This record gives sequence, C-alpha cells and structure tokens, in this order.
Amino acid sequence: MTDSNIKALNSVTKTLIDSCKGYETCADISDDSYALQAEFKRRKNERSQLVGEFQNQVRQLGGEPVDSGSVKGAVHRSFTRFSSMFQDDEAAAISALDDGEEYLAEKIEDKLEDGYCSPSTQALLVKAHQSAASGERFADMLDC
Repeated sequence: MTDSNIKALNSVTKTLIDSCKGYETCADISDDSYALQAEFKRRKNERSQLVGEFQNQVRQLGGEPVDSGSVKGAVHRSFTRFSSMFQDDEAAAISALDDGEEYLAEKIEDKLEDGYCSPSTQALLVKAHQSAASGERFADMLDC
C-alpha cells in the first residue's frame, strides 16, 4: 500500500506544481489588474503549500518526492502564452486556469476512487480536491 500512496501523491504533486506555475503565468499576464494579480499570487502560494505537504507525506512514507511539474503542464502553459497573443490576455489566462483546475480535480478524484490510499493520503487528496474545486469556482466567476 505504501508504494501506491507514494505513486498517487507524486502524480498529484506534479499537477499541483503545474498549477503553481499556471497561477504564476496568470499573474504575469494580468499585470493590468492589481486585485486579480494579487488573487492569482495568493492561490499560487496556497498551492505551493499543498506541494510541500504532499512532498513531506511522500518522505514520511519513505519515498522520493517529485519536485517538477509534468511535460503536459509545460505544454499547456506554452499554449496559454501563445494563444494570449491572439486574444485578450486575461480571457486566455482564465480559460487556461479553468481547464487546469478541472484537470486537477478529475485527477484527484481518480486517485480517491482507486481506494488504495491510506487515511493520511486520502486526507491530503481531499484537501487538494477542495482547493481545485475552489479554483474552478474562481475561474467560473471570472468568466462571467
């Protein structure tokens, strides 16, 4: 069970790292709106704390935590920057944010449904899922 917990935590950690970088990208793109930029940075910091919690849990389980995001996340951020050249920067950032939060939430749901997680791993996954759901609501609110 320990190996499956480490694997699940590291898999989600990669996506959380991608999310941190995504929020950072959104903050950079939205530099005209201080309030929006501040909220993106706050959410990035929240995700960074989650990354640390996930990495600590992996260490406690005797594993080696990941410390970088995924290739898919890097491609997504590059696409966001590219597409923002052809449309309103904030609209592109919000759309990418919404897609990223939905992907993170679904990934976590898959790990929770697997049923191979210890109670402490499950608690972290639930916490991260709540953060992703909050991020989705935030992006939806901005999209209105």
